[in-house]
Amino acid sequence: MLSGKPALVLVSCLSVMPVAVTAQEPSQSSFSDYIALLKQEAIERGVSQRVVDDVFPKIKMFKKAQGQLPQTKAVPVTLDTYLPQAVSQSKVDWTRAFYEKYSQQLNEISQRYGVQPRFIVALWAVDSNFGQSTADYPALSVSASLAYKGEDEAFYRDQFINALEIVEREDLKYADLKSNAKGELGLSILRANDYQTYAQDGDGDGKKQPWSNTSDAFASTAYFLQQAGWNAEQTWGRQVKVPTSFEYMLTGFDTKKSFSDWQNLGVRRFNGTNLPKRDDMLISMVMPDGESGRKYLVYDNYRRLTTWNDANYFAITVVYLSERIKNPAII
Repeated sequence: MLSGKPALVLVSCLSVMPVAVTAQEPSQSSFSDYIALLKQEAIERGVSQRVVDDVFPKIKMFKKAQGQLPQTKAVPVTLDTYLPQAVSQSKVDWTRAFYEKYSQQLNEISQRYGVQPRFIVALWAVDSNFGQSTADYPALSVSASLAYKGEDEAFYRDQFINALEIVEREDLKYADLKSNAKGELGLSILRANDYQTYAQDGDGDGKKQPWSNTSDAFASTAYFLQQAGWNAEQTWGRQVKVPTSFEYMLTGFDTKKSFSDWQNLGVRRFNGTNLPKRDDMLISMVMPDGESGRKYLVYDNYRRLTTWNDANYFAITVVYLSERIKNPAII
């Protein structure tokens, strides 16, 4: 979740440390030396001595920590081939079942934050596979190991300190805070440095634990979308058809037009009928597969989804699954 968030660059008073290693050169120190630097920084950042003494002896090098994996040569795909795999019938069935199971929680959270339940569940299903993608790894060891490896060290160093602050705030033990191999927490993926901003207490028990509590996870997701500007009075968009004369330079978020403007350019609903007769919205055209692929008119809520994960394939997968929740209606 929340990829692309800027990480804070942390500066430690390392001059007081009798270790001939700087935080910028973790590969030249042992892991234990690096953990000593993190321990000093934690104390400087205000983490209590009680938490430091309890947690740091348990931190180990976590070899499965992955960070940002190197890109491999992609096999060409299109939405026509991708969506049936990403949103299989079994995925739809599971999502609808969870939607029904958690309907009371979801409806309460929807009323509180102004985000329709189907989008919360669809995002949960796509982003973390109903929480199964979070794995069961020790979050503190994962983030410390990723920082030590040196790839985007400042970011993972910040993640580590924020994870320590979560442990203290929520009165957790070292083993209580779990993450995936990238250090991401939660049933809906939430990074430790986003916790203070977005984590919510969904069930009113006085705790914010979206890594283990579904109500907290749903509420945190809804709050993120609310803060991004989600509008509960609107949906996400629609698939459309364009004429052969369409000017493809008009695609992308930088271009916004009314329905009547797109109508005058020859754009029609996917079934060939006219676009809605309303001019209270400004809408963009996206074509993730280019001129030969699917075309979508997307509304502001679609843009909000891309603040969670800035990828059209991700956003379209979420909204496509949300439509499969909506139709047929769950009674």
